[in-house]
Amino acid sequence: MTGAAAFLYNDDFMLYQFGPRHPFQPVREKMAMDALLSLGSLDGSSGKVVVPASVDMEQLYSVHPREFVADVERTCLASGMLDQGDTPGNPGLFTGALSAVGASVRGVQGIMTGEFEHAFNPAGGLHHAHPTSVSGFCVFNDIAVAVRYLQREHGLERIAVVDTDGHHGDGTESIFYRESVLTISLHRFGRGFFPGSGSMEDRGEDEGRGYNINLPLPAGTDDNLYLQAYRAIAVPALRAYQPEIIIHQFGVDGHYRDPLVGLGLTTRGYAELSRITHGIAHETCDGRYMVVGGGGYNIDATSRSWAIMFAGLSGRSAEDDGRIAALHDQEQLMSPEAVATEVDRVIRRQEEAAIPMVEKLIRFA
Repeated sequence: MTGAAAFLYNDDFMLYQFGPRHPFQPVREKMAMDALLSLGSLDGSSGKVVVPASVDMEQLYSVHPREFVADVERTCLASGMLDQGDTPGNPGLFTGALSAVGASVRGVQGIMTGEFEHAFNPAGGLHHAHPTSVSGFCVFNDIAVAVRYLQREHGLERIAVVDTDGHHGDGTESIFYRESVLTISLHRFGRGFFPGSGSMEDRGEDEGRGYNINLPLPAGTDDNLYLQAYRAIAVPALRAYQPEIIIHQFGVDGHYRDPLVGLGLTTRGYAELSRITHGIAHETCDGRYMVVGGGGYNIDATSRSWAIMFAGLSGRSAEDDGRIAALHDQEQLMSPEAVATEVDRVIRRQEEAAIPMVEKLIRFA
């Protein structure tokens, strides 16, 4: 259940930054790569570094209108504010944003042409970006641009986007809300928590009705509860959908040390999450599995989680290698009973509504 895996990295990723005191720090991407280099997971045998180019502008325009893109470039050059206050522009940011999107397109391109089986773009996962608005540290939506590329250049009709960031993937959801792209998001949910979307009742509209699944989780959700929800809902939905490729937004701001989210996951939970999804990709779509980054504001926890995940994609595991085991958290959290009760309620509700809807759609497609 392994194959060649590409770690996408360009020095321009370091330009995607908002200042030394901002929560989003791209150095986590380089730290993950450095950890993998020290492990030997990027030696070219089962894992390698691939240097992507910036996105082709016509590909970017497939999601973001050229007038909006031009306005973003002007605002970055003027060091203006790109949204309501979380995403400040600077002269290098536009170049960094184009590089982040280009890497996701390069990843799916390499997967579809058989150059490699899996790919990881740590600079990607910018799921809050809408077609004409910047939001939540996300300038352009690389996930959506990659999907459009797959639809137009490779004719794919069943693309699954799994989002396990601590925040709801609102931009990605809105772009595909009326299409038969399967979007699954597990995220913290509650009054006043950004971006304020992602309820269970949001299931898609028109051609997309039933293809949007949200698992809104309470603060403090631990590894066991999170994985229980994932296995109960995401796994059967993916199996029913039989995707031609899986794109996995692998933000790790649900880590218990993350300062912004408040979920209770550990590196072991994230490793198992990747292992499950990796397996589903081999079961349903010949291993075509594209992973992109996303949130993660504890730099150490983020870089370790990503390194462990990619090591697994390249055929390495903590059970086989003590150096990978040393990257894992030693702590294991347990949620209080009230959290477990709420997670169980979410699972039962989506088992009753979401899974039968997906199965019915696919059965009569």
